[in-house]
Amino acid sequence: MSLAALLDGPLPVGASMWRLTQPWWEFVLRALLVYGFLMVGLRLTGKRQVGQLAPFDFVMLLVLSNAVQNSMNAGDNTVLGGFILVATLLALNALMGWWTWRSKRAETLLEGRPQILVHNGVLDEAVLASERITRHELMAAVRQAGVSDVADIRVAILETNGRINVIAKSAP
Repeated sequence: MSLAALLDGPLPVGASMWRLTQPWWEFVLRALLVYGFLMVGLRLTGKRQVGQLAPFDFVMLLVLSNAVQNSMNAGDNTVLGGFILVATLLALNALMGWWTWRSKRAETLLEGRPQILVHNGVLDEAVLASERITRHELMAAVRQAGVSDVADIRVAILETNGRINVIAKSAP
């Protein structure tokens, strides 16, 4: 029996999980597009969204992953299609990591810059507003650092990973 006859004829048991319904390159292209769209979308939502997952943020990430699933696999639920998508996403993630490591410009574009929230006891309301950090969130980070009053802070920085680091004035 020829290979063409095997591919065009009825599938043996379990073979349908390996037969792609789309060309392999379409999976790669779809993964690249969805990854890029999500990177831009998540970058625009700000550092707080990614670094400090509140319950609604976690639910949003779960819903996002479900929402983009079909746009990546085009309805193809084969194992091979899943392997292609996973390999593409892992390779793209590794490439982005390498790119941000090699280029400060790429790092700033993709990850942003740390933002100073408090400097010498003075709260920067404009930065709080632009980063969508509430006073309650800031004060939680301040208390976690063992400081009770904003006036006692030398600097509070919103890092690119979403964490707020606080350095007290009395710290060496």
